Amino acid sequence: MFETFSITGELIERTSSTVRVQEIVQLSLAPVFLLAAIGAMLNVMNLRLTWLFDRIEFIERQDETGEAGREAEELPALIQRQSYAQMAVNLSTSAALTICVVVAVLFISAFIEPRIGTLVAILWVATMVQLSAALLLFFRETNLARATARERRKRSREILARKREKELD
Repeated sequence: MFETFSITGELIERTSSTVRVQEIVQLSLAPVFLLAAIGAMLNVMNLRLTWLFDRIEFIERQDETGEAGREAEELPALIQRQSYAQMAVNLSTSAALTICVVVAVLFISAFIEPRIGTLVAILWVATMVQLSAALLLFFRETNLARATARERRKRSREILARKREKELD
């Protein structure tokens, strides 16, 4: 029982310093600003993803009624773009969660004795890797979006041809 009081007293002593808490808050500012930037990026990515979902659904409905015409030929390319956008959103969300863990670990470091700077560095690098991959996928999706209708149909035919080849193998 006395050990519990000792540990509690030690934790309170370690964290009662206003200067220490201020240092932790200052250390967590950079990750929090990055979190805000990721949120803004997610907003843009989600808008594009929503547009893609709506467009695919619209073409599929038209195709069911026989009104889609040549637009239906573009579906594989749109679905590929949707896949890239979805992966970008997933990676960005994962990066945001990792940043939240970084902030939590920074605050937990005030309560524990072991040094966890290496863990914070690893989490920070993991965030940057996730964010870089998300931005590359988003870049790929936006590059595909620049294609003309003719190019999208050609791309769709190539996607379908690759699918058939995989099915035959």
